[in-house]
Amino acid sequence: MSIVRYAALLEAQPEGGFTVTFPDIPEAITEGDTREEALFHAVDVLTLCLEERIESGDTLPVASTFESGAWVEPSAAVQAAVAVRTARQEQGRTLSDLARSLGTSWAAAQKLESPRANPTIKQLERTASALGKRLVLSME
Repeated sequence: MSIVRYAALLEAQPEGGFTVTFPDIPEAITEGDTREEALFHAVDVLTLCLEERIESGDTLPVASTFESGAWVEPSAAVQAAVAVRTARQEQGRTLSDLARSLGTSWAAAQKLESPRANPTIKQLERTASALGKRLVLSME
């Protein structure tokens, strides 16, 4: 997994402004007076909905492709948690397996998949390496 992002559909409203929905995350709905404001709010609602799904242990949907709309990325903390969880699950590894690979406790490994844990870049690099990946950061 390289980028955690989801397709957002923007719909102009007759009274003005835009409504944003996510086909893959039906509970994520927001709006804004302008396209830019609507997309700004979209980041917040996407982040909150993914945080809730992660903390509830729900599966995270694979992002759909789209023909019109915009890609929206959640907060960096959510992106990190999703990236670690997805990479671990794709390999069929448990949190215990990850903890052993990192030489740490199960609780510490679990925090790496929490959007509220705020791991350091060094911790994320070690985790990526333990999962046979490498950490790549970008600013857009």
